[in-house]
Amino acid sequence: MFSSKYIQQRIEKGKALRELGKNPYENRVSRDCYTSQFVEKFQHIKSTEEKRDENSSCKVIGRIKFLRLMGKASFMKIEDFRGVLQIYINQNRLGDWFKSIKKVIEVGDIVEVEGFPFVTKTGELSLYATKFEIVTKAIAPLPEKFHGLQDKELRYRQRYLDLIMNPEVRKVFQQRSKIVSTIRHFFEEKGFLEVETPMLHPIAGGANARPFITHHNALGVDRYLRIAPELYLKRLIVGGFDAVFEINRNFRNEGMDHTHNPEFTMLEYYWAYHRYEDLMELTEELFDYLFDKLGLSRKLPYGELEIDFSTPFQKIPYLDAIVSIGGVPREILNSREKIVEYLDKHQIDFNREASLGYLQAELFDNFVEEKLVNPTFITHFPIDISPLARRSDENPDIADRFELFIAGTEVSNGFSELNDPIDQYERFKKQIEAKEKGDDEAHEMDEDYIRALMFGMAPTAGQGIGIDRLVMLLTNQSSIRDVLLFPAMKPINSEKGED
Repeated sequence: MFSSKYIQQRIEKGKALRELGKNPYENRVSRDCYTSQFVEKFQHIKSTEEKRDENSSCKVIGRIKFLRLMGKASFMKIEDFRGVLQIYINQNRLGDWFKSIKKVIEVGDIVEVEGFPFVTKTGELSLYATKFEIVTKAIAPLPEKFHGLQDKELRYRQRYLDLIMNPEVRKVFQQRSKIVSTIRHFFEEKGFLEVETPMLHPIAGGANARPFITHHNALGVDRYLRIAPELYLKRLIVGGFDAVFEINRNFRNEGMDHTHNPEFTMLEYYWAYHRYEDLMELTEELFDYLFDKLGLSRKLPYGELEIDFSTPFQKIPYLDAIVSIGGVPREILNSREKIVEYLDKHQIDFNREASLGYLQAELFDNFVEEKLVNPTFITHFPIDISPLARRSDENPDIADRFELFIAGTEVSNGFSELNDPIDQYERFKKQIEAKEKGDDEAHEMDEDYIRALMFGMAPTAGQGIGIDRLVMLLTNQSSIRDVLLFPAMKPINSEKGED
C-alpha cells in the first residue's frame, strides 16, 4: 500500500515537516470564511485603484488543486466545499518558512491560509498570504489534472477520490440532500408524522423480493434485512396514527443494474381515511412542491429524452396500456393460452406456471414499461400481483392500485390498503403456496400482522416512492450508482474471492 515511490517521497516530506516542528496532521485549525464567501465579500476590490485591501484579513482552509512554484513566490488554487480560490505566497511575507514550504508542499495537501484580498495583474481576485500552514499532508498523489478521474469503476470504488476530483459529482449529492429534505418538509407540512421502524425483521415481508438473511446470536434466531417497512407502518395505523411516513433503507437480495442496488432508499407513507386516488393527487402536489422549492423547470433533460413534469400526470388502466401503448391485441388479455402463445411468438422467457395476472404482467413489462416517458400513472392492476392491495368494489380481479412510471422506470407504487384480515390471511396462504413451488420472492405468513388487522385498521392508502430513482431523474443521472455515495460493487478479484 505504501510501496509506491511517489508515496514514499510524500511520506518523507511529512517527516520533514515534523523535523521543522510542524504536525503534518494538525487538528487545531479554524476558518473565518469559505472561498466563495471571500470572493463575494471582496469582489469590490476589483474596482478600487489600489486593487488590494491590506487592512482586511480572512482565513480560509482548502485542498490544493493547482500549484505553481517559482523562485521567491508561488501561486496555488485551493478548493473547499463551496468553491475555489487563488492563493499567493512569497518569501517577503513568510520568510524562511517559504523556502521550507516549497520543499514539502504538494497538490492534494490541505492548507490553512490567512491574508488579505488583492487582484493579480490578470484581474483575478486572490488571497495574499500572511500566514500559511499545511494542516493535512496527502501522501497519495491525485490523478493528473487535465484528465482527472474518468474510470467509472474507480470512481464508484473510491468515491472519496471522485468527490475530490469532480465538483459536479459533489453537486449531485448536494442536490440529493436537498431533494430528501424537501420531501420531508412536504409531508411534515401535510401533518404526517415521521417514524422509524425496524431494519431487522423476523419475517420477510412487505414486498415481493428475495431477502438478505442474518443471524441474531443472543436470540439464536435468523433475521431478515427489511425488504420494505410496509407491514410495520400499517401496524401504526392500527394503533391510531392517521398519517405516518418513513424515509429509510430497504434491502433486496437481487440483481444489480442501472436502476437496482441491493440497498436503496425509499419513502413510504400511509394515510388513514384516504383512497389510492387521493395518493395520486398528493403525488402530483409533491412533484409541484419539489420543482418549486428546488427552482427546477417542469421540462427536464434525461439522457436523450426530455421529460415533461407538468401536472396533472396521465392516467391509464393497466390492461388499456397493454393494448394502446404495448400494441397487444385486447382479445388475448384474458386467456392464459393466448398470452403464452403471444409471449412465445416474441421469444420472451417466462414462467409457464404463472397465473393470468402474472402473464399479463409479462406483457406489460416487455411491451409497455419502457415506452412510458412522461410521468404516467398506471392503474387497476391484477389482484394476484397485488397481495397487499384492496380489491376493487367493481371488479374483484382488480386491485385499487397504481404505479407511477417516468422515463421507462417504475418510480412509485401505491394502493388502497387491504384491511380485511380474512382476505389478507387467504392471500398470504397463496403466497406460501407460490413459495413452496419455488417463488423465492413470495411473501411469508405474518400472523402478527393478521392479528393487528383483526383489531381493525382504518380505511387507508399507502405509497412507496424510490428516492434513488427520483434523484436520478431530477439530476439527469443514467445509473443509480451515480446517485449513491457508495454503491454495491463486485469484488475486484471475484474469481479468487478477494477485494
